[in-house]
Amino acid sequence: MAEKSHRSRRSAAASQSRGKARGTAQRKKGWNYPRAGLGPVRRWLPSWRVVLGVLLTGLAAAAGLFAWAYATTDLPEVDEMALAESSTIYFADGETEMGTLAEINRNVVDTTALPDYVGDAVVASEDRRFYSNSGIDPIGIARAFWNNVTGGSQQGASTLTQQYVDNYYLGQTQSYADKAREAILAIKVEQEMTKDEILDAYLNVIYFGRGAYGIDAAAQAYFGIPASELTLSQSALLAGIIPAPSAWDPAISPEQAEYRWERTLTFMLEDGMITQQEFDDATYPETIESARSDRFAGTNGYLMQMVIAELTSGEEAPFTEDELNRLGLTIVSTVDAQWQAEAVETIEGQVPEDAPEGFKATLVSIDPATGGVKALYGGEDYLTESLNRATQARYQGGSTFKPFALIAALSEGISLEQQLPSYTGMDVDGYVVNNYDSIDRGYVNLVEGLEYSINSTYVALNAMVGPENTMETAIAAGLPEDTLGLNANLSNVLGNASPHAIDMARVFATYAAQGVRHDTHIVERVTDSGGVELYTGPTEGERVFEADVMADATYAMTQVVEVGTGRTASALGRPVAGKTGSANEYRGSSFGGYIPQLATVVAAYQTGPDGEEVPIDPFGGYSVLAGGSLPTDLWLYYMTQVTEGMPIEDFPPRANVGEIATPAAPETTEPEMVAVPDVAGMSEEAARAAIIAAGFSVAAGSEPSETVEEGIVIRAEPGGEAEAGSLITIVVSTGPAEPTEEPTTPEPTTPEPTTPEPTTPEPTTPEPTTPQPSPSVTATPSPQPTEGGGQPSPPSTPEN
Repeated sequence: MAEKSHRSRRSAAASQSRGKARGTAQRKKGWNYPRAGLGPVRRWLPSWRVVLGVLLTGLAAAAGLFAWAYATTDLPEVDEMALAESSTIYFADGETEMGTLAEINRNVVDTTALPDYVGDAVVASEDRRFYSNSGIDPIGIARAFWNNVTGGSQQGASTLTQQYVDNYYLGQTQSYADKAREAILAIKVEQEMTKDEILDAYLNVIYFGRGAYGIDAAAQAYFGIPASELTLSQSALLAGIIPAPSAWDPAISPEQAEYRWERTLTFMLEDGMITQQEFDDATYPETIESARSDRFAGTNGYLMQMVIAELTSGEEAPFTEDELNRLGLTIVSTVDAQWQAEAVETIEGQVPEDAPEGFKATLVSIDPATGGVKALYGGEDYLTESLNRATQARYQGGSTFKPFALIAALSEGISLEQQLPSYTGMDVDGYVVNNYDSIDRGYVNLVEGLEYSINSTYVALNAMVGPENTMETAIAAGLPEDTLGLNANLSNVLGNASPHAIDMARVFATYAAQGVRHDTHIVERVTDSGGVELYTGPTEGERVFEADVMADATYAMTQVVEVGTGRTASALGRPVAGKTGSANEYRGSSFGGYIPQLATVVAAYQTGPDGEEVPIDPFGGYSVLAGGSLPTDLWLYYMTQVTEGMPIEDFPPRANVGEIATPAAPETTEPEMVAVPDVAGMSEEAARAAIIAAGFSVAAGSEPSETVEEGIVIRAEPGGEAEAGSLITIVVSTGPAEPTEEPTTPEPTTPEPTTPEPTTPEPTTPEPTTPQPSPSVTATPSPQPTEGGGQPSPPSTPEN
């Protein structure tokens, strides 16, 4: 019985095993997921049969979808082709038209009658496999895809045929669906047209820049000849700039244009299109000056060119110039039509008629909340004066740079109450600096130094905070790093750099926004013909200065307007902050001012016969063209018009950041007082050495003396005792003063001493390690500035 029971159990186990095997076999014939009999991981992985099946099914579906799309996509007839439609630029209201962009300049020619190298150059530059591909280039697609996904620069893979389709049929391809349709149409075109026909059509529709569509119009635009007369070199140049004709125009980017020219010739040589001798004989061709469409005439032409540049410049530009010309876009700018009219009236109607030849003035207004340009005067007529005064011309910034040092000081915890000397002819670390009014006001705080635009005080402040910090503050506020003359030296606070007016307008807009900087822009939005928004301008700001720092800086600049060199602007009748600026010898003058809702800069300069910068000749009743004179008057006239009816807003209250200039002594200790050496009668060098040896720092001033020989120290200030480490000023004799006039009687007389005219070193003086010998005087203090307002009095040296 036991043996029978054992056999029974074995039989049952075998039966169960066979059943399991049969079940497994049955599952393999159908669905087998998760796969039986495999490990815990592999049982969840599909078999190679499943993978292959899915892949083949996907390929079949894709092929079917492509076949369906190919069959249902019709190639448009010639009379149905999407030809260009001009885009229109509007002012900020979206209704007032600023202008329309260029109509199509195209001359259709039989390109098969042109020299072979014309078409060969285009093929070599744009699609070297043109004659072997079927309208799309799988190799190029794979290369571009791999480059893009591996983090390289973005590349396209459009064949010459695809470019033709894009330009002649579709208009603008951006999405993957657009590119798929473009590829299908390219294949269809290849089936219905020969390669020569495609190349002929391409050469007649492609955009070459300068408003020229097609090879014949391009030959006329760049060389003034028909396409039939193009040389090999000229053809190579035109072919090379096709991908970015506006950016690579030889007149705009000569180095890039020449690189593309040589690249095209190299490809032509490698592909056997030209001989080595032809390659060696080729020379870079000269182009003619670009003719400007009368659509850009007048003052609006500058604005329109700015719009085009903003939308087409840079690697991430949202459009090409070709697309702007032919897509029928609606472009709304940030410019207020009425404010723009007021800007034109201000510069063209309010500058006195006796302005000297070569005198130029410009105005820029920016919305501090967005960075949008609200008004800009670039010149009288873009067609006759293509240089934009606001964005391309430069002028010396002068004392509009002083707030950079002030903000740097406040950011480092230095209070507005910081006391610094104001001597004219003061030596600061080996750099001798004069004041425009030659007045010595003794020790002044930073607000007073800004009110009266005291050069020596702010050079001393610059030495405290460091010229590097002043320069970095300028850049943070919105001044480009590559601003001409922007360096980290002591004189940078005097504005010897030469910015564009639009750059300084951005700076003052940052001030008005209380330390929030925005990207300056002139385009608000772009929509297509169906109203779909394609682009919006950048309006998001970045905080670059603390709010309390800017509250104090703004307070200081309100004092410039209320009692200082810019007091004319106070007639606006609302809170105003600003800063005047006059370059050395009045080679430029400006006023930057702001209210909470708007920042405006007015700048003026004068050019000589050869376009060189020259001092501004006085005119219009102004004895000198300082920043507080005509620029401030123009600013006031313009702002009075545009702020009419605008709500009056206040600036934030003064925050009183930083340390008090002379903090109270510690409760348990008295400040260490040290005897100041008696240096009267010493040479300047010996006096310096003695004072430094006593533990003080030294500044130098000068004044005439009838009793002390020139170069000898008259006295030290303060004398007696002073706090250890404090600043001691030595006053050096300049000798007897010169008489003001010759005696008027034959009897010998002794002329009374008078104050000699001081001179101010050029802002481009050598580095501070080389002192500038520049004698000047100490005059009696005066509570009123000598510059500013509509009735300026002549300062002896410019307010730098």
